[in-house]
Amino acid sequence: MKITNVRLGRISVPLRTPFKTALRTVSSVEDVIVEIHTDCGAVGYGEAPPTGAITGDTTGAIIGAIQDHISKAILGRDVEEFEPLLQSVQRSVVGNTSAKAAVDMALWDLYGQSLGVPVYKLLGGGRTAITTDITISLNDPETMAKDALSAVARGYDCLKMKVGIHPELDVARLAAVRKAVGKDITIRIDANQAWSPKQAVSLLNRMQEQGLDIELVEQPVKAHDLTGLKYVTDHSYVPVLADESVFSPENAMTILQMGAADLLNIKLMKCGGIYNALKIASAAEVYGVECMIGCMLEAKISVNAAVHLACGKGIITKVDLDGPVLCREDPILGGAVFQEKEITVSRDPGLGIHGIEAGYLVYFD
Repeated sequence: MKITNVRLGRISVPLRTPFKTALRTVSSVEDVIVEIHTDCGAVGYGEAPPTGAITGDTTGAIIGAIQDHISKAILGRDVEEFEPLLQSVQRSVVGNTSAKAAVDMALWDLYGQSLGVPVYKLLGGGRTAITTDITISLNDPETMAKDALSAVARGYDCLKMKVGIHPELDVARLAAVRKAVGKDITIRIDANQAWSPKQAVSLLNRMQEQGLDIELVEQPVKAHDLTGLKYVTDHSYVPVLADESVFSPENAMTILQMGAADLLNIKLMKCGGIYNALKIASAAEVYGVECMIGCMLEAKISVNAAVHLACGKGIITKVDLDGPVLCREDPILGGAVFQEKEITVSRDPGLGIHGIEAGYLVYFD
């Protein structure tokens, strides 16, 4: 199974409602699609969202990295050279983790197809279904409470609340949501780097002292401030999940060695794909630190790859893969089945993606 072509396109999928965080507001998913074609007709699918505010990867940068660097490193090679191919992707260009992740998952897709095995079984195959939280966008307290109630009515029992804009409102936001949904719903929060270390400790401890029962806080301080992250971890009543601070296995090792966070968030777009995600998971296993599997605002192809990883690795105990259910439409054929909070992995070979509905994919060539 030799690689003959790498083709790129774009899909646009509207969201049910605008997605608001401390860093950005988005109304639709606009992702780059990767198709890796082979001489036997098999096609591997990958996807990368342009999240310049987080990864630095814009649409143009993703396209340029793949066309000018990554594709040249894999064209003409056999998929059976699997690990060397994955290594070539990582070495082909500095940075550009989203572009690397899209190609990496497409190669895993092809490798699974070549063996007639779904990717999650190649990764360990511990389970076939997982349960995700759902994100509640950052708004005024009343709107967030209303949105939280709507999510609970749809069957969600774990809510990820975005916070961080006007921090003085954050306690009020969480209080309104907790009052609305009651004590049996799990609430986790994501500050997207918005707070200073001392501010984070003050806010988080006030939340817990008021009985808001926060499960964890995701990335309370700036990504580069590992000392500040450790300060929050050491002084907060709320467990700390490192997210934007974890862009590589090396980042993960540093955080684990410092004891700078209680948990790690693995996102394929940050670390460059499944190849590096497995290294982060292995490091976390050594230290006994549980992981969350997360996603950017992505459509189903890339989130589907994360589902396979989550189903294969037991150290991943928390799931934040709500990208597809935030979309108004699902143009992706095949792959995992998303039934609100319940996600069932595809048992088809590879990643189980069969194509994209006509009219959604626009090729760049």
